[in-house]
Amino acid sequence: MRRRGHGRPTASLFVQVLLLVGLSLIIAQAISVFLLFNLPPPVPDFYRFSEIEQALEGSPPELIDRRPLQHRIVDSRPSDDSPGETMIWARDELADDLGVPHEDIVVAKTYRLPISDRRVFRIVRDRMERAGGEGAEDRFLVAPFEIAMKRPDGRWSVVRPEPGFGLNVWQQRVLLWFLLSSLVMAPIAYLFAKRLSQPFRLFAEAAERLGRDPDAPPLAIRGSAEISVAVKAFNGMQERLRRYVQDRTAMVGAIAHDLRTPLTRLRFRIESAPEDQRAKMAADIDQMEAMVAATLGFVRDATRPGKRTRLELASLVESVCDEMAETGAAIEVEDAQKVVVFGDPVALRRLVTNLAENAIKFGGSARARVFTEDRSAIVEIADEGPGIPEAEIERVFEPFYRREPSRSRETGGIGLGLAVVRSIARAHGGDVVMANRLGGGLTARVILPI
Repeated sequence: MRRRGHGRPTASLFVQVLLLVGLSLIIAQAISVFLLFNLPPPVPDFYRFSEIEQALEGSPPELIDRRPLQHRIVDSRPSDDSPGETMIWARDELADDLGVPHEDIVVAKTYRLPISDRRVFRIVRDRMERAGGEGAEDRFLVAPFEIAMKRPDGRWSVVRPEPGFGLNVWQQRVLLWFLLSSLVMAPIAYLFAKRLSQPFRLFAEAAERLGRDPDAPPLAIRGSAEISVAVKAFNGMQERLRRYVQDRTAMVGAIAHDLRTPLTRLRFRIESAPEDQRAKMAADIDQMEAMVAATLGFVRDATRPGKRTRLELASLVESVCDEMAETGAAIEVEDAQKVVVFGDPVALRRLVTNLAENAIKFGGSARARVFTEDRSAIVEIADEGPGIPEAEIERVFEPFYRREPSRSRETGGIGLGLAVVRSIARAHGGDVVMANRLGGGLTARVILPI
């Protein structure tokens, strides 16, 4: 894992997030001000009174640069909004031009362009002059609007600009503002997010590494004040766990070592025991000495772990099986998919050897497989033996537990083989389980992280 050197902690997460939010607001407002002062004001669609009057009489004019006026006839009087100043003015002007009573004109949903906006007004007048040829009139309405006139037959002519498709001018500007803000802020947000998330990713990798290798070096991550506090707590926890395991292992080793002295005295003392009892007592002492020796070997291996490296697991399994087959053992490798793991070659070799010897000893033969599953390396060793009762399938991993009561090496040793296997697998961040096979036999399944 890539590590960073120690250094002063950077600003806290609160300050960094606050800085990102503040910077986003400043940039967004700056873009808004830029668009406001550099883009011309949007010019809406405008319609002269003469064009509206022509459409009300049933002959909508042809318009090139604006939406055409839509004319339709309805039976009832259209509803109008509360008449405002613009509506009253437009109604009276249109009624006078058309020569109809004011109540026969209905003006709804409209507004007149504010004369105070001289810049927009000049743009509209210029467009009107270009569209109308000779001097353009000042009377015009800006879409949207709906104007109705009562016909002689009692029905109403209704004129309004055709509904537009897509975004209007203001919506386009808002969309442009969002797009520019997103384009400007995206790289900045990416850099901030990467900076904030990287310590957490390295922290997760360190936690995973601790599960695989308790003796891994302390974590060194430079980050925010909160991350620095968490790193110190993590390193303290790792050190306490290491000391706890070392103390427990040293205690077991010391007990096993100290037991040798009284066992030696007992061996001398049984020389004066009756002949018929001496053999049984000697067998018990031999069994205890074997347990002590196995315990000391287990402690020695646990306190002096080998150097870990990347290794090809299938080659290791094939090598163990070939060596056992050369001695006459009935063992073969059915499938060996190439998979690389990070681990201690000596310890993993001992793991495979213990499982293979166990399968041959109790099942007569063994078949090995190596493959990958769910981003893990799997080693399976199956036998044709009687299997294990479900109630005892977990107890076989307990130290010194044996289903066969004898402690003779000819009938299975003293019961540390599977305990060693599970200890090695878990020290590598994996595990080992046993499962009875359908039709008879037992399968030992080792799961190791890739």
